[in-house]
Amino acid sequence: MVLIIKQRAILEEFHQMLQTLELYIKIAVDIERGILAGGGEKHAFCEAALLEDGSRQRDIWGAD
Repeated sequence: MVLIIKQRAILEEFHQMLQTLELYIKIAVDIERGILAGGGEKHAFCEAALLEDGSRQRDIWGAD
């Protein structure tokens, strides 16, 4: 499950994002908007969620 986090994440959101890989969370961060998308099997899923939410490609960075 990919979540878009626009404020400080709460514990329940961490648990939801951990459901896919269990040990770590794939994320993509929009450095201009100060938001992130997390969860899913690949960074690309998080990136796609941010792009659908209005982020620009050049502002997105992926991490684990």
